[in-house]
Amino acid sequence: MFRWVLLLLILVPATASAVLPTRDDPMRTIVLIRHGEYEHGDESADEGHLDTLGKQQSRLVAARLDGWPIEFDSIQASTLNRARETGEIIARWFPDLELTLHDDIRECTMATRRQDMMEDLEPGEAEECEATLEGALERIFVPATKGRDEFDIVVCHGNIIRWVVTKVLEVDPLAWLQMSVANCSITVVQVRTDGSMKLISFADSGHIPYEMTSYPGTLAPQD
Repeated sequence: MFRWVLLLLILVPATASAVLPTRDDPMRTIVLIRHGEYEHGDESADEGHLDTLGKQQSRLVAARLDGWPIEFDSIQASTLNRARETGEIIARWFPDLELTLHDDIRECTMATRRQDMMEDLEPGEAEECEATLEGALERIFVPATKGRDEFDIVVCHGNIIRWVVTKVLEVDPLAWLQMSVANCSITVVQVRTDGSMKLISFADSGHIPYEMTSYPGTLAPQD
């Protein structure tokens, strides 16, 4: 018996076991993915496309999710190129799901304690960002509705994920810049039937080799 338990612990990915519900009431599990690394310097409205590294990162996270012993109900992505393209790559692993695109999870900048960043924003920009994200919270982070556990993939941006985590933890949202989210990392949030939320994992990038890991404002580590 002990050998079978040990075998299961080895075969089931750690994050996958963490997202499996432990309560009798149905729960919604939301898997937040930060987009892959992309071509910087594009000032167009939709900004840069994924570069070669970003595409590789996207395939790695897709394979990680495909290995989980759960069935996903939906996949959505921000309309910005880097998130949309990441979502398109991940969606290939889940042909039964239709990728939907949403403007309310596009990258934006919310209020922060960093005065230098606040000075760079247009008047009302942070407030508009936060109002949009509050709407996204109400749309995405809702209790399960199908009478069973539900699992959703949301491909978006580092700022969005960090701000959402402050909301889940019910801490000062001005603290979002105190966290960093690797490209194509996994953050998991569960929503219970009463609407309360719990952070299951944050910025898990264990599926990406060290030399292919990149964070906001950096490139992959070099030897």
